[in-house]
Amino acid sequence: MPLPPTDKTLQGKAKSLSPNEITSVAAALPPMDRNMLSVSTRQLTMASSNVPNVTSPLGKQINSEMINAGKKDVRKTTMRKLLRLWPWDALRNTTKPAKKESVNFSKSAPISRRTSNMTLRASTVSKKSIAGSGELLPTPNLRIFHFSELKAATRNFSNDTVLGGGGFGTVYRGWLKEESGGKQGSGSVVAIKMLNREGIQGFAEWKAEVNFLGRLSHPNLVKLLGYSWSDIELLLVYEFMQNGSLENHLFYGGSAIQPIPWDIRLKILIGAARGLAFLHTSGIGIIHRDFKTSNILLDGSYHAKISDFGLAKLGPTDGNSHVSTQVIGTYGYAAPEYVATGHLTAKSDVYSFGVVLVEMLTGLRALDKTRPARQQNLVGWVKPYLPKTNTLKEVMDSRLEGRYPNKCALQIAQLALNCLGEIPKKRPSMQEVVETLERIDSPVENGRQPRVHFS
Repeated sequence: MPLPPTDKTLQGKAKSLSPNEITSVAAALPPMDRNMLSVSTRQLTMASSNVPNVTSPLGKQINSEMINAGKKDVRKTTMRKLLRLWPWDALRNTTKPAKKESVNFSKSAPISRRTSNMTLRASTVSKKSIAGSGELLPTPNLRIFHFSELKAATRNFSNDTVLGGGGFGTVYRGWLKEESGGKQGSGSVVAIKMLNREGIQGFAEWKAEVNFLGRLSHPNLVKLLGYSWSDIELLLVYEFMQNGSLENHLFYGGSAIQPIPWDIRLKILIGAARGLAFLHTSGIGIIHRDFKTSNILLDGSYHAKISDFGLAKLGPTDGNSHVSTQVIGTYGYAAPEYVATGHLTAKSDVYSFGVVLVEMLTGLRALDKTRPARQQNLVGWVKPYLPKTNTLKEVMDSRLEGRYPNKCALQIAQLALNCLGEIPKKRPSMQEVVETLERIDSPVENGRQPRVHFS
């Protein structure tokens, strides 16, 4: 069926792809969506002849259509409509993998995967080590899971396997059996995110997670193992973090759970800071845009890893000082200049980290409407207490029962004030934050015995 002459976005896609490329793309799609690309050479020629040269990036066209579709009627945004908005040029010159367990894109031509006006070009970034233990891969290296496999791993997405949920959808705990060759009964626990099919937010975040976490490898970033893209659902599969989120331990533990000791809090802060510093200096400059306690996950040893890259953006390029974007994030953590102007920089993440520093000191949430009116916004309330030891003690987490070095607590409070500075340029970089925290954690500063590390 011919493309409607009024649908310029789809015409632009048709013009940019040759018949051979259409066939290649169709082969990579789920069966139910292949008929969307059944366009003959004659129809392509007719559609292309009526379309003027498209000068704006395809990513902008896609995002505009996605936003408009969501505004009209979110409930009518079906999976088929969303998949039509996938950046098809990302699949150019790619070969269909022989096995369905992994995806290896061709390196013979630039590969662009666009998400919220973000473009990652595999041809311009070589595989290299960044920030010591981090790595930026030229292309995503992810396993493709069958939907039936994930369905079995979660016992048909049973309610008793639910770990949590949010704007993206629901997160389940799953058990993946070892592939052939493993011992009988052996396997691993994973976390599985399922797209909310009635919202457009989930689809955009699904793409962002694949684009970013599929290429980033660092000890302080949660590991994305793979994804499922089927006729029925879109899912993401992550490593399982045994101790859940920092938010749960800091705010929802109650008397049944021991409060996080001071040295563990410092360990978590250092790990999270290293993760953000890696993102900012990874060669492509990524801004997380939604850094908060619920997006800091903890493994069995309370090793911190940053999660949820659905709102992440590429940082400014070509000498620009900032990225102009739609204001989105979490109130209480978002930098004031970003909220006011939509101007996003790496220093916006630094501000968010400053908020987390204050939460770790006080044990209180960034925003809590159950507190008295003057105290609902934590930063605005606590700031005057941070500069001096005698006033800082008044707002320190009472569950610590004074078991923390006063000098170290004051140094972290001063670091928080620097991160929360009103002038973004005067805030420290995340690398400077890491160095400061490591210095505070040193035996010389806190007066404890050096930690013993076992290999």
